[in-house]
Amino acid sequence: MHRLSYLVLALCLTSSTLTFADDKPIRILLVTGGCCHDYDFQTAQMKKALKRNKVAAEWTVVNEGGKGTRGKIALYDNKDWGKGYDVVIHNECFANTTDEEYIRRITKAHKDGVNAVVIHCAMHTYRAAKIDDWREFLGVTSTHHEHKSEYGVRVVAAKHPIMQGFPKDYKTPKDELYIVKKVWPNTKVLATSVSEKNKKLHPIMWTNQYGKARVFGTTYGHSRETFADETFLNVISKAVQWSAGRIGEPSVKDAKK
Repeated sequence: MHRLSYLVLALCLTSSTLTFADDKPIRILLVTGGCCHDYDFQTAQMKKALKRNKVAAEWTVVNEGGKGTRGKIALYDNKDWGKGYDVVIHNECFANTTDEEYIRRITKAHKDGVNAVVIHCAMHTYRAAKIDDWREFLGVTSTHHEHKSEYGVRVVAAKHPIMQGFPKDYKTPKDELYIVKKVWPNTKVLATSVSEKNKKLHPIMWTNQYGKARVFGTTYGHSRETFADETFLNVISKAVQWSAGRIGEPSVKDAKK
């Protein structure tokens, strides 16, 4: 019985390693604020989605910087601002903040291993900056968007844990299509949408490896309708789990342990 107990324990540990199971709540830092969106509603909807999907989470929400395009968030004054979190959700919108030292305090933490989910206007945050650090962290470069419409989504990585179960022939609620000028080398596109103006494909969901950090991004997330859409919220829920290393392949920093 003694040997059997050890065998059962070993099998359990192996299974846990393979599935990256972890009963501890995911420690989430949500950074939000800025212009153009209903951030209180979006925050509430993401919390509900994780709860509905039975994802245990501990939330810290920082909504600072005002409602303009040049805001700064005091959190980033601390060089260890990301310490203690499993994943940071960036859902802020500050297009005209250009302070390079400030931006690099954010990106350095991520490069050192702070995982992230980046949503919608995070792609246009710091777009006026001359440096590319934030854009490399995001995994794509975008500076403008097209009109609102109900865009079809083409899944190109159906086996990825985030995209499993994504419905066929899905169309977004009314949302904006971001024009992606560049896909960075460590980015893997998960899904695309077609421009209604010129019929070009643009990534709308992807993953990125930025240093030691796992990053998931989506350019959708403008409207209240999108943040009320169960399919979109299920993707965000899975993305949080994947970025935190709870589903899918282990992160770079975990693989080296």
